[in-house]
Amino acid sequence: MGKTILTNVRTFAVGVDLTSQSNKVELSSEVEDKDATNYASQGWKEVLGGLASAEISAEGQWEAGDPTRVDDASWATLGGVGPWSVSANNGAAVGDLAYFTSALRSDYKLGDEVGEVAPWSGTAKSAWPLVRGQFAHPPGIARTATGTGTGLQLGAVAANRRLHAALHVLSAAGTTPSLTARVESSPDNTFAAPTTRLTFTPATAPGGQILRTAGAAVTDSWWRIAWTISGTTPSFLFVATLGIQ
Repeated sequence: MGKTILTNVRTFAVGVDLTSQSNKVELSSEVEDKDATNYASQGWKEVLGGLASAEISAEGQWEAGDPTRVDDASWATLGGVGPWSVSANNGAAVGDLAYFTSALRSDYKLGDEVGEVAPWSGTAKSAWPLVRGQFAHPPGIARTATGTGTGLQLGAVAANRRLHAALHVLSAAGTTPSLTARVESSPDNTFAAPTTRLTFTPATAPGGQILRTAGAAVTDSWWRIAWTISGTTPSFLFVATLGIQ
């Protein structure tokens, strides 16, 4: 991806798609620099990397009235921790670049002077690392039956690294609908005998979850999202992101 004009950044916060209600999104990640200068530093300041942190800040046009609107969603999640996934101005198709983390919704602001389009702004501060990964399931495909997603060659997971996975359930319809998503890996793109690495808690309503592996090495290099759906005439819209950090 070369130079780009920002026109299609997708933003998913817990169980809500904020894309049509946002016009600015910023991500930052940093590591504290701790002074370790001593008499053997030969006159140069010496630093060590301390604690790492990340932050997502966003703003846009205020809307309210149902759980898919930014005001309803912000009040419901303020002070809570959940997954955030943001695209790199490329939509949210399978394989598109994604940045995601588990974050605390730390503040929410709304309102302005008379005559202005009602605005909102908010910040989410990381509880986990900011992961650079890919979308594993797009937002616009309704799933009504058990199935599997497209494989992604994310690579093997080295020891002391983790496969991170975020799930955003945007809508759930039907009678007693239930969606149980999982992350599978395989040594190749056939997924002839996939291994389940992570399993999300069954979802029956919009919401978000984020999981990660324990830190052991995984030699499989292909990954995908899979799901089991049950209920009477169930239908789900959901987004999933995967990445190794």
